[in-house]
Amino acid sequence: MFPSRRTFLTASLAAATAPSQNTARRERVNLLMIMADQHRGDCLSCDGHAAVKTPNLDALARQGARFRHAYSSTPTCTPARSGLLTGLSPWNHGMLGYGRVAPKHAFTKPQALRDAGYFTMAIGKNHFSPQRNPHGYHQLLLDESGRVEAPEFRSDYRSWFAMQAPHRNPDETGISFNDFRARAYVLPERLHPTAWTGDAAVNFLNAYDREQPFYLKVSFARPHSPYDPPERIFRQYEGAPIPARAEAKWSERNRPRNNDSNEIWRGDLGPDQARHSRQGYYGVVSQVDEQIGRIVETLERKKLLDRTLILYFSDHGDMTGDHHLWRKSYAYEPSARIPMILRWPDGLSPAKRGQVNDTPVELRDVLTTLLDAAGAPTERQLDGISLLAAAAGKARREYIDLEHDVCYDRSNHWNALTDGKWKYIYHARDGEEQLFHLEKDPLEIQDLASDGAHAAMLKRWRDRMLKHLEVRGEPFVRAGRLAMRPESLLYSPHYPGRKV
Repeated sequence: MFPSRRTFLTASLAAATAPSQNTARRERVNLLMIMADQHRGDCLSCDGHAAVKTPNLDALARQGARFRHAYSSTPTCTPARSGLLTGLSPWNHGMLGYGRVAPKHAFTKPQALRDAGYFTMAIGKNHFSPQRNPHGYHQLLLDESGRVEAPEFRSDYRSWFAMQAPHRNPDETGISFNDFRARAYVLPERLHPTAWTGDAAVNFLNAYDREQPFYLKVSFARPHSPYDPPERIFRQYEGAPIPARAEAKWSERNRPRNNDSNEIWRGDLGPDQARHSRQGYYGVVSQVDEQIGRIVETLERKKLLDRTLILYFSDHGDMTGDHHLWRKSYAYEPSARIPMILRWPDGLSPAKRGQVNDTPVELRDVLTTLLDAAGAPTERQLDGISLLAAAAGKARREYIDLEHDVCYDRSNHWNALTDGKWKYIYHARDGEEQLFHLEKDPLEIQDLASDGAHAAMLKRWRDRMLKHLEVRGEPFVRAGRLAMRPESLLYSPHYPGRKV
């Protein structure tokens, strides 16, 4: 039997939804939420990356706060976006793996901000089902890549492309949407979906003349594959100090290629392919950064920058060959760790600018943060904390939960906990445990789970996992112990429409 719903809050979670200050006394700010798809957390030059150039994101970090321990709890597109939409943990919004975002939730970010008096607009990728489900947005302008659920659907980007280049194919570069290969974009740069999304955001800001504040979501479909930056950016990384892929004794099991296609999830393709893939991946990261620079410049020129909160993050990361893994859905840092940068207008928060904050944060925190910034408190019980409050030292959690139901293969099925310094992983198929000391070993080379010197630390994190999962009961916990779960459980009983 599944228990009735209640929100699980990790130990030492203080002031979970506490606002950063008394919001009633100030003018309402605009809200700009910029997200990328599949941007791994270490791929920022301000994070110390040796090769990636992200000057515009670096500038936002200097002017606000960067959260170095930011994660995507269920690191694939749709469950990540469900957490973002609802402000809930995976168990409470109902998606434990890659499925379909529910058509309706009782409380959503765009509807809550719309009810608070905001004009709500989404540009780019939503990955909703059906695609034009507004969930409270006044307007949608979509780029859903090649994803088609209904024959009559065509994204706004593809409709625009058909008018701009009626005799060309938007996929002419020849790389598919989960491909490990990289290649420079073969069409004129202005036709690239990243350029289209940036143009659409700039056009929205230039034309906006409503008295009410706006909530604008700008969602880039890159750096998710295809790794297809413009030629000029692709060449910038040809001689760059691209880090070698991470390899470990424990990851030898991932060397065999799972199939002969170009959309593998596992396989040793050699160091040269890993480098070439990263050249393209870093290129699309930089292309997204350029478009963010254009958006911020537009805010400044329109005298909106000092009246707008800007939040940047990604839905999940990308392994790009580390530990012979590709794509996402894994507990490891390249997949689960994401960028999270917050810049606020003067007067909104007393927090120190330029800080690097070590509070573990997650996508569920975005809704709480935006409600805090909007001065729109809610009686709903959400699972997130306000990043504004965290930056001001008024909210903190000790660790964050991660998980993913079966994806690609039954061996990829896990739960994890991390505080950004340590990480514990429980593999549900066979009960294998992994323990990494991230502070000393950020590449997760040394699995300490079988090291007797770390037995006490392993037990400490195992007990935390047991406490986290005990609210779920069977099949997660059985007879007071973590239970193996060889079968998939894609949706929790809290997924809308399912009985508890």
